[in-house]
Amino acid sequence: MRELHADTGYLLYRLGLRSGQLFNTFLQESGLRLRHYAVLRFLATSEGALQRELSARLGYDPSAIVGLVDDLERQGFAERRPAPDDRRSRIVALTEQGRAFLRGTDEAGRRVTNELLDPLDAAGRETLHTLLLRIAGDGLA
Repeated sequence: MRELHADTGYLLYRLGLRSGQLFNTFLQESGLRLRHYAVLRFLATSEGALQRELSARLGYDPSAIVGLVDDLERQGFAERRPAPDDRRSRIVALTEQGRAFLRGTDEAGRRVTNELLDPLDAAGRETLHTLLLRIAGDGLA
C-alpha cells in the first residue's frame, strides 16, 4: 500500500470514492444518488439546459443523462420543456420542488464535506479548494 499512497492520482481517486460514498449515503433516503444531485445543482445555476448540454458540462454519457432526468421527473424535481428556438429539443429545468429539495440538502451537504475534510483546518481547506480549482482548470467550465 505504501507505493499506492505515494501516487497522488491514486489518492485523488480514493478521495473521490470516499466523497461519493458519503454523499450517496446522505442521499439514500431520497432515492437519489450523487449523479442526480449533480444534475440538480447544475440546473439550479441555470434557467434550464438541453440534455446534450448536461452531458457535456457534467461529463456524463448522453444515455445516462436520459435516465437521470427521467428519475428526476418522476420525483417531481425536474421537468422537460420545449426549447423556444427548436421545438424538437427539450430543455430540462428545475422545478420548485427540486429547489426545495436542494435547500433541504444544504446542511447535510456541509456535514458530508466537513466529515471528509475533518483533518484540515480552515486554511488547509481553502488551500485544497484553490489547488483543486487550479488542477481542474477548464475541465470544470
